[in-house]
Amino acid sequence: MANRRKRCRNLASLIFEWRQNLFFLFISVSWNLVCTCLPPKPHVIYSKLRERIAVECEKHSPWSGQVEVDESYFGPRRVRGKRGRGAGSKTIVFGLYKRNGLVSTEIVPDVKKATLQKAIRGKVALDSVIHSDGWRGYHGLVDVGYAKHLRVNRPSNEFANDQTHINGIESFWAYAKLRLAKMKGIRKDMFYLHLKETEFRFNHRRDNLYKLMMKMLREQPI
Repeated sequence: MANRRKRCRNLASLIFEWRQNLFFLFISVSWNLVCTCLPPKPHVIYSKLRERIAVECEKHSPWSGQVEVDESYFGPRRVRGKRGRGAGSKTIVFGLYKRNGLVSTEIVPDVKKATLQKAIRGKVALDSVIHSDGWRGYHGLVDVGYAKHLRVNRPSNEFANDQTHINGIESFWAYAKLRLAKMKGIRKDMFYLHLKETEFRFNHRRDNLYKLMMKMLREQPI
C-alpha cells in the first residue's frame, strides 16, 4: 500500500512538472484509471496515448472539396553535401490539408510520382480540387482521374493566387516543425507517433482536448 501511494505521488509530481503540456491532463485521466494498482512508468503512458491518437488520426474518410497537397522534410537542419528535396537522412512527410482546417500526414519513402499519387488516391475523392506546387511528382494527376488540379508557381515566390495556394498546409508544416523542435531530438522509430500527436493537436486546436481524450479513454482504457 505504501509503495502504491509513493508511485501515485510521483505521478502527481510528474503531472505538475508537465503543466505547460496539455498531455498532463491526459496523464491525470490515466492515473484515475490505473491508480488502483501500480501505475506504469510515465513514458509508457505517453506512448500508449500517442498510439491511441495515431489510430484516431488514421480514421480519416476520403476527402472532397478543396485539398492542398505538399511534402516536407524533418530531421537535421543541414546535412553536408545534401541540398533540396530528399536532402540527407531526413524523414519525408506527405501532407493533405482540407480547407476546413483539417490535415492528414503520411511518412513516405520518396517524392516520386508513383508514391505521391498513391498517397493522394488513398485519401482524396476524385471530384476534389487539388492544389499543389509545381513539383514533377504531382504530374499526371489528371491522368488518374483528378480533373481539377491547380498549381502554385513556387520558383517565382508565388504562394497565393486568388484561391490557388497551399498556405494551409504550409501553416501546418510551420506548426509541426516548431512543436517537434522543442523535443530536442526524436528517435526515428518514435517519429510517427509524435507526428500523429502533432496532427491531432492541430486538427483539434479549437476543441477541448481533455474531453476528447476522456472519451477515447472511456471507450478503450489504457
